Amino acid sequence: MPSIYQLKPAFQNLLRPTVQRLYERGVTANQVTLAAAVISVSLGALLALFPTTTWLFALIPLWMLLRMALNAIDGMLAREFGQQSTLGAYLNELCDVLADSALYLPFAMLAGVSPLLVVLVVVLAVISEYAGVLGPMVGASRRYDGPMGKSDRAFAFGVLAAGVASGLLSATWINGLLALMLLLLLLTLLNRVRQGLKEAA
Repeated sequence: MPSIYQLKPAFQNLLRPTVQRLYERGVTANQVTLAAAVISVSLGALLALFPTTTWLFALIPLWMLLRMALNAIDGMLAREFGQQSTLGAYLNELCDVLADSALYLPFAMLAGVSPLLVVLVVVLAVISEYAGVLGPMVGASRRYDGPMGKSDRAFAFGVLAAGVASGLLSATWINGLLALMLLLLLLTLLNRVRQGLKEAA
């Protein structure tokens, strides 16, 4: 299934000069990974503390764009400048899940939005990433199949956040879009398991 993740190579090419400069200044992949996670959790905490100040949700799409760049940068630093490590692999997966959860859960505190739907989306997102990570354990690659991978979720929640901040999306619409995301996450989970089994075979 198609996914925004497939645009990653072109995105990386745009970032390559920046990555080179960061490397020359001694910045490491793990530092970038941890910085992105800390900022994500801090923003999530801010939104959770002030859920009625809806204009703050405009920070999410802005941060999502920067965070996608940082995620690409840490991977490029690791692969292209010999910074790959076992610790880095753990940090890359765990920090992504932590950051996503911190940014998405505050939507449950919005008036009229179903907390159950938000929590189910977050839980299923974690499970789908776990399914992707399990690929190497069965002899396949790390699976990034869509249609609702990490980049797709970032885009979807960025749109939701922009709708909340602008007042253009009612709680009813948000609940409907969350339900759609839930269905797409189920399909993503099935795709990752199926493609992992197919590759391993």
